[in-house]
Amino acid sequence: MRVAFLCAMAAATVLALATPALAEQPQETKAEEPQATSTAIPGAPAVSPEASQTIEQILKDREDLITGKRFTYDPGGRRDPFRSLFEEIRRQKGQRPRGIKGMSVSEVDLVGIVRNPEGDIAFFNGSDNKGYFLRVGDELFDGRLIAINPDAGSVTFRQQVDDPRQIKPYRDVMKRLVPLEQEEVNETGG
Repeated sequence: MRVAFLCAMAAATVLALATPALAEQPQETKAEEPQATSTAIPGAPAVSPEASQTIEQILKDREDLITGKRFTYDPGGRRDPFRSLFEEIRRQKGQRPRGIKGMSVSEVDLVGIVRNPEGDIAFFNGSDNKGYFLRVGDELFDGRLIAINPDAGSVTFRQQVDDPRQIKPYRDVMKRLVPLEQEEVNETGG
């Protein structure tokens, strides 16, 4: 099926190339309308010169791809395979904003969680030793607060990561009121 299609396209191309030689012979046709060329396949529609040029270009591009003269790559959401895995990506963000919006997820510590009918609020101590209240959806410099769990005493941040080795451009970071090591010691009574 594919071979028949390519043969039909090749025949249309040959006829399209042969028509300029035939056009040199005197004919009585209207100069305003472009003549459609007929194809070698009976019952197939006539091909205009513009269409035959497009077909020629498609066939030439396909031939270049098959012979290796040209290469295309469709990333489809994947990382660039030609970029080094060890190269550190430098973000051109300029100066960090002041306050909690300029702090990274690793620079804040969870101090408390406040239950509120309008939504839970997490209380953080920033790297500047000031207290900050955050709700779900509030942003930091490199992440966003996505969940507050008052029963477990934890919050979850979605931190943006520029690591070409990872499939996802983010990672979820959980901060707890009581570190896991301390909680295990308290449960064992030690």
